[in-house]
Amino acid sequence: MCSIMGYCGVDADFKRFKKCFDETISRGPDDSRIIDTGNGLLGFHRLAIMGLTPSGMQPFELDGSYVVCNGEIYGFEKLKAELADEFIFKSDSDCETLLPLYKKYGTDMFAMLDAEFACIIYDKNENEYIAARDPIGIRPLYYGYDEKNNIVFASEAKNLVGLTNKIMPFPPGNYYKNGKFICYCDIAKSNGICYNNIDTVCKNIHDKLVVGVEKRLVADAKVGFLLSGGLDSSLVCAIAAKKSSAPIRTFAIGMSEDAIDLKYAKQVADYIGSDHKEVIITKDDVLSSLEDVIHLLGTFDITTIRASIGMYLICKAIHEQTDIRVLLTGEISDELFGYKYTDFAPNADAFQKESEKRIRELHMYDVLRADRCISVNSLEARVPFGDLDFVKYVMNIDPEIKLNNYGKGKYLLRKAFEGDYLPDEILWREKAAFSDAVGHSMVNYLKEYAEAYYSDEEYETLRKKYTHAQPFTKESLLYREIFEKFYPSESEMIVDFWMPNKEWEGCNVNDPSARVLSNYGDSGK
Repeated sequence: MCSIMGYCGVDADFKRFKKCFDETISRGPDDSRIIDTGNGLLGFHRLAIMGLTPSGMQPFELDGSYVVCNGEIYGFEKLKAELADEFIFKSDSDCETLLPLYKKYGTDMFAMLDAEFACIIYDKNENEYIAARDPIGIRPLYYGYDEKNNIVFASEAKNLVGLTNKIMPFPPGNYYKNGKFICYCDIAKSNGICYNNIDTVCKNIHDKLVVGVEKRLVADAKVGFLLSGGLDSSLVCAIAAKKSSAPIRTFAIGMSEDAIDLKYAKQVADYIGSDHKEVIITKDDVLSSLEDVIHLLGTFDITTIRASIGMYLICKAIHEQTDIRVLLTGEISDELFGYKYTDFAPNADAFQKESEKRIRELHMYDVLRADRCISVNSLEARVPFGDLDFVKYVMNIDPEIKLNNYGKGKYLLRKAFEGDYLPDEILWREKAAFSDAVGHSMVNYLKEYAEAYYSDEEYETLRKKYTHAQPFTKESLLYREIFEKFYPSESEMIVDFWMPNKEWEGCNVNDPSARVLSNYGDSGK
């Protein structure tokens, strides 16, 4: 990961800008630079992943225009070759292609990119700023306006606290120009339902995910894999193992007393022949990290915080104990193929609408979790299930065959990888949420801590202070109060709680864990 920031206007306060920008130096500890464009400031903290030499340092400049980008541009070698007759490249960095692309295609370039990215461009000819973010929002970007009404962009909300009057997430799949946000790609929207038969659909799922993993193995820095033992991360690791000449390096985490998935992660690691490491955590580790986790996340959401504790701690161990710089993860599969709660979808149309809603909101929840837990530990996240071609295809599959009519969730994904990728008991095992799979005790400890922290009377009084996303349990109140300590009155950055659709029969629950649903069954055993 890297960190970017841009102050778009004259009379910028350099010291104030630098102080705010340095809040995210852990995203890019290798080098830092702030430049004055003549009409504002651009900042870049570098985590060197592609093009490790100093020539890959940003901002990149072309004829007085500048760009800073936190991202990976897949297939950039082909782009460079196409642009080589018109432009001279000075580094091996993928992001150096952005200014030449902008010079040639203008803002049309954003829809051309196969990338996970957030960027800020200063166009000298127009004396204006353009910013953009990838269609899913895998790379973070926020914005706000200062007291002079100048817009400020930054990788994280913490960069903007005290600098702008209201912090909001930059909408994914949009670019900003001339004071307006313009959508260049609504990736959740179906462009026409695909009515292929199941065999054809499964072959396409297989082939497109394999390509999505393969392109994310390319890095000049060391690559590792988070392996929970669940379906999604196990598939990513199994594909990577087949595509790699040497054993891949996998990492799993669990509670000291009841880690559900460690045994499954070990089974997958043994099967694919990975170099596997386990990280064991305790109750003290969980509770002592809670405040730090909420600060680094910038959210009050229960699901995100629970799942982030294990992820933060395993990434911390990877950073401290290894030379890994890039991690592949299994996020975004659930939103495409279904959760335990989407088994309750009343019909295919409802399933599709729920999937579209979740994909559009992902940048505030699971994608945010993966970015922050990994980047705060000076690592880069790559998300194969977020491959743009893969997501577009799955969103266009006939939702009738995505419904769980098979007695097994994510049937299409499982069937697509029948064969020698994974043992059958892993491929067809029921899902357990990551926060539960780390150990049921972890969530229980958090709930118990919150219950003891507030009396019933305190809870009822304090929760009523909040009108947006009002806390509805003592645990959610605890998280909200910690959030407000670091991000006062900024809760609208997160639209609401990530919960099952309460309008569906069987889903009107007051806890986000699938454990409270009637169909949980053998999940997490």
